[in-house]
Amino acid sequence: MREWIIGLSAVLLASCGPSQDIDQTPDASAAAIEAGLPSPGSATEATKRANAALASRLDLSPGTDGEDARRDRLAFIEEDAILAADGSVVWAIPQFDFLDSEAPETVNPSLWRQSQLAAHHGLFRVMDGIYQVRGYDLSVMSVIEGETGWIIVDPLTANETAAAALKLVNDTLGERPVTGVLYTHSHADHFGGARGVISDEDVANGVPVLAPIGFSESAVSENLIAGNQMSRRATLMFGNTLPRSTTAHVGSGLGPGLPNGTISLILPTEEIEGRGTRRVIDGVTFEFIDAAGTEAPAEFMFYLPEKRALCTAEVATATFHNVLTPRGAKVRDALKWSRAIDYVLAEYGADSDVVFASHHWPTWGQENVVQFLESQRDIYRYVHDQTLRNANAGATMVEAAEAVEEPDFQAEDFTTRGYYGTLNHNAKAVYQHYFGWWGGVPAEYNRLPHEVTATRYVEAMGGAEAVLEIGQNAFAAGDYRWAAEVFNHLVFADPERQEARDWLSATYEQLGFQAESGAWRSYYLTGAAELRRGLPNIGDPRLGNPDFLKAVPSLDLFDALAARYNPGKMDRDPFAIVFEFPDTAETVSLLVERAVLVPREGAAEDPAATVTMDRRDFDRLILGDARPLGLITSGKMKIGGNRGAVSAMFDALDQPPFWFNTVVP
Repeated sequence: MREWIIGLSAVLLASCGPSQDIDQTPDASAAAIEAGLPSPGSATEATKRANAALASRLDLSPGTDGEDARRDRLAFIEEDAILAADGSVVWAIPQFDFLDSEAPETVNPSLWRQSQLAAHHGLFRVMDGIYQVRGYDLSVMSVIEGETGWIIVDPLTANETAAAALKLVNDTLGERPVTGVLYTHSHADHFGGARGVISDEDVANGVPVLAPIGFSESAVSENLIAGNQMSRRATLMFGNTLPRSTTAHVGSGLGPGLPNGTISLILPTEEIEGRGTRRVIDGVTFEFIDAAGTEAPAEFMFYLPEKRALCTAEVATATFHNVLTPRGAKVRDALKWSRAIDYVLAEYGADSDVVFASHHWPTWGQENVVQFLESQRDIYRYVHDQTLRNANAGATMVEAAEAVEEPDFQAEDFTTRGYYGTLNHNAKAVYQHYFGWWGGVPAEYNRLPHEVTATRYVEAMGGAEAVLEIGQNAFAAGDYRWAAEVFNHLVFADPERQEARDWLSATYEQLGFQAESGAWRSYYLTGAAELRRGLPNIGDPRLGNPDFLKAVPSLDLFDALAARYNPGKMDRDPFAIVFEFPDTAETVSLLVERAVLVPREGAAEDPAATVTMDRRDFDRLILGDARPLGLITSGKMKIGGNRGAVSAMFDALDQPPFWFNTVVP
């Protein structure tokens, strides 16, 4: 019976940290050097001009947001690192110190400015009774003072960073118990550190854990079935394998970066729905606003009437967000997103003295709050409406995205700039939301795979040497988008041709150096690194942990199993297996058909076998922490009926490699 695991994208995001050295780049081919290949890590004149042009048209002085990012810092972690229990580094405190300088030629100056602001770390006072810990994770942990303790809002990504953040709060403001926890939405960087601030015993003793309606289902299922692909792409999007430097990762656009800690999940004691729903937690009144289907499938914002403070979760932060994340997820609804922001603007804008969120820094002053919400509302509405305007006039997805120009207000309000999402990417997401994955051109409907067409393109363009020359001319002219397309044909036609890899990596590097989006920069630069060095030689990351997996409903877990089923490995007639989990009082049947696995609640009639084991042991089996033979020998796994059928079912489950090729075929 082969071992297998379930990929959980959210868990991986904290399991892969920077582990490579950019100086390990192999020597470029002599032919590429002779043809004028620039040195790795250097900006070309075209990149220098592009970055200088952006700097000349934007006011990149610190401004009011620079003041807001630094305002009222009370304390900071003085150690060099946040460590795991085994002594490994979860978060290196000085890793972004290099940002304390002028923007280099290898970084978009607007992204550099935003990364500087996001890197300010410590405990900050938002107002009396509201505090934030920022700069030790991708996200922000907000702390609200109750009558007897701390109410934690979004306990970061990892247990270790959350525990360090709470310690900083207690050491600075006085130790108090945690009397409530809020998850604003169903992404792991907002609940993964839960066990760093509370325990199951705390919950059993009455500490409430509140989340938006649909949180439990969304938190464990959004990325479950597609976890391996999403996790792999997340390593490119977040630059997890890149060093932190002026030629590599400088920030994600949403926050500094991801920690290397342990993700956990404590399920909520209540899921809140509706708009205007009130709850009192430790003497503090919260008014919740449902925002499901905007930035996350399950999300709420909330208002604190006694403090005139509005929390916009991740619906409105100091950046233009992703309507479709590059790591992959269900496309979001930009119109619903804009409407949700307009709702809180109309209902709470005039009554709010401060707005704070789950990323970045707050905005103070009633007029500034209104301006912030208006700009955030308008950028999502703008990309939605302009994409539809062009699409309804006949534009394809790419044409519609190219036609959406930067609005005037985006040059004036940095909170709307594309540090994470971009106009181009989000316009394509809006198009996909309404029209699907293709642009309506018949030739695109059933296209050949790129591995097939690449060789034909190279032949049609006159052969490899001619393609190289075309790409080099485009590169020399600073036409990097076209150069990338040309060189990519050659790499996919002949992936072992080092000269082609060198030129494509150099092209990706310049595109990364020019990118204003931290996600785009990391994606390009990771692609360049993989072309030069190959896939990271760091072993497969551990995808998941027992604490997180136990929160996954059993039927969802078996649905993820079914997505690994390879019918070509099954040579038996259809049969059924019944799984009984005594500890959770669940029974799930797997109908093993010729082409599909069909999970079903309850016991199937006349199964080929019945497997009885605790769900927690089944989770250990999935994670590779236990072996079937050991579980059977110990009596923790009992198989009644045909053991061969059980073995055949497990043997038919593919175990995809994590480090599969993305930038080469």
